[in-house]
Amino acid sequence: MRTLTAALIAAALVIGPATAASAGGLGRQRCTTVANGTPLREALTGLPDAEASGALVLLHDAGGCRQGTAGVADVHTGRTVPIDGRFRIGSMTKTFTAVVTLQLAAEGKVDLDQTVQHYLPDLLPAGTAPITVRQVLTYTSGLNHVETGNKQWDWFQDHRYDHWAKGSQIDTAKPLAFTPGTKQRYGNVDYIVAGLLIEKVTGRTWESQIQQRIIDRLGLRGTTAPGRDVEVRGPHAHGYEATGDGWVDVTRADTSLQWSAAAIISTAPDLDRFLVALFSGHLVPEPQLSEMFTVPVGIPLYDGNDDPDDDQDAVYSAGLTKLPVGPSQYVWGKSGDRPGYNNGMAATRDLSMRLIFSVNTLHMGGSDQPVRSQRIIAAALASM
Repeated sequence: MRTLTAALIAAALVIGPATAASAGGLGRQRCTTVANGTPLREALTGLPDAEASGALVLLHDAGGCRQGTAGVADVHTGRTVPIDGRFRIGSMTKTFTAVVTLQLAAEGKVDLDQTVQHYLPDLLPAGTAPITVRQVLTYTSGLNHVETGNKQWDWFQDHRYDHWAKGSQIDTAKPLAFTPGTKQRYGNVDYIVAGLLIEKVTGRTWESQIQQRIIDRLGLRGTTAPGRDVEVRGPHAHGYEATGDGWVDVTRADTSLQWSAAAIISTAPDLDRFLVALFSGHLVPEPQLSEMFTVPVGIPLYDGNDDPDDDQDAVYSAGLTKLPVGPSQYVWGKSGDRPGYNNGMAATRDLSMRLIFSVNTLHMGGSDQPVRSQRIIAAALASM
């Protein structure tokens, strides 16, 4: 998945009126169109192009709420991207999974300092070093994910409808990449474990807990944890892959490989409402909420070597990423991608700025943020 950089922190664009959550509560706020000739508008000019077929963005800042789209939702009909369109949010799902885990901690059903082995005694081989729930939520477990070519076009073609059993994504045959709690390595595997933990503790499916504890609670009308459904239901922009034979639709897919780490479908207004509820304490109480705004101290990002001279500090908390946007200013957010979709959500801690965007990329894989996303982000940052 592409790393959420500081640039990803703020983006915007254009379209007609829509609604989003207000910073002061969970009521719906009217959004306006970004004016032509603005940097935000210019950041969207030219879609579709060789990199992306369409985009949508919602931005809140001192100028109010602006929301918009560009490009096409369907290359065959020319239908425009719907502002409230559904999209596969990818790894932004991890924030939802972290919320449910921390809710369970607040209810006394999960101890963040207790081990995964305590809750899931049959998951890991005997002799595996103790791994705490907190280490899972902060990517400091050292666990390995089964390696696949899921970001490669040929692999995706052959396996897009494969269904993975829950937990089969974890490579338990490999030794831990590092001693738990000593390094931070981003990936899906930790949040697959968190999904299994949620199911074990509640006796209910991860999907049902996301539905009950977040979607229904907040009235997120366009958000689903799809399970085995390969469709994106409701209005949406299709995702495509540019190939030698033209643009191939990649919207339909089984997301069980990503499951509790990257399977959710949502909309920009729903994600905005989710951010407001989360940051304002409506979903997770203190002291558990502070886990989402606390990055492990003194732990480097895993780089595959033991040379401290090239270490970078950890940037991930439980479900969020801390990103600098100035000498002393930060935003907290999460990025996510799936074939045909590159997305991000972020906000300042006081919710004075918040962003949700989705770009319909035409090339899966790679480690760089798409140029179109960078343009949107840069334009939004300029408005801060």
